[in-house]
Amino acid sequence: MIRRIVLLCVALTLPAVAQTTLNGAGATFPYPMYSKWFSEYHKAHPDVEINYQSIGSGGGIRQVLAGTVDFGASDGPMTDEQLSQAKIKILHIPTVLGADVPAYNIPGVTAELRFTPQALAGIFLGKITSWNDPAIAKENPGVKLPGDPIVVVHRSDGSGTTYIWTDYLSKVSPEWQSQVGKGTSVKWPVGLGGKGNEGVAGMVRQMQGAMGYIELIYAVQNNISYGVVKNSAGSFVKASLESVTAAAGSVKSMPADFRVSITNAPGKDAYPISSFTWLLIPVQAKDASRGKILADFLNWMVDDGQRMTAQLTYAPLPESVATKVKAEIKQVR
Repeated sequence: MIRRIVLLCVALTLPAVAQTTLNGAGATFPYPMYSKWFSEYHKAHPDVEINYQSIGSGGGIRQVLAGTVDFGASDGPMTDEQLSQAKIKILHIPTVLGADVPAYNIPGVTAELRFTPQALAGIFLGKITSWNDPAIAKENPGVKLPGDPIVVVHRSDGSGTTYIWTDYLSKVSPEWQSQVGKGTSVKWPVGLGGKGNEGVAGMVRQMQGAMGYIELIYAVQNNISYGVVKNSAGSFVKASLESVTAAAGSVKSMPADFRVSITNAPGKDAYPISSFTWLLIPVQAKDASRGKILADFLNWMVDDGQRMTAQLTYAPLPESVATKVKAEIKQVR
């Protein structure tokens, strides 16, 4: 009994470990990776909790500009106009690379379909409306494609995944560029909207004849069929760690602010709908202790975190980019 009282007294006199919670919001594209990182970082630093809302890149940009979060996240870089609205300088910190894939649900078709840029643009413009259209059938000889209508599924929320997809279509289709263009939100010619990568993946999986664009890991985790895409070198390439890394290798000179597009990259091995994704970091945190923790997490992410990317089908930062990112992180305070 005495021992219990002594232990209780000791416990009561020990100082409580201060808990710091950082809040972030934004892109769904890297959400599986970020969830893993925030969990692993918390294990190594029990006094730090990082909460993240997977609400889409548009929401992440809005919240970081409003100052309601410690950091945002986006797969489409902020525009000059958006950056000019910021009260504090915001850094684009690249974290990993991923890929948008054309995911589909065609009853009776188990083959890995091939898509040309023209076919993808035609489908999302509403000009190619059935699965046995010659633009699809020509590239998939031997595959018995049904005459079922294509049910186009796109994002309903402001989305970096949409930015990547429409950035790619704008590069490969003059008609798409002139009629729709690129952005985190666009006026879709056709289709049904789903919220987040999770929402689009769910709709494609449940609706017969559906086709949508989702980040690679969502197709893999949900066992959804996705196609290979003809790249700028004329090769049909499947999204993978290797083909996304090959696309990243096309960047010969990384801009100082890291705002770069690698869709439709050159090279026979490059997957054409690949992209970096970014954390949006205000250089001045709400207080010095939070800035120190955020900078520490970012350095951990560039070192330890990059070793965890392959297990979730993301490609790590190229070494040259990682070195530049470490230098950029020194601004965070």
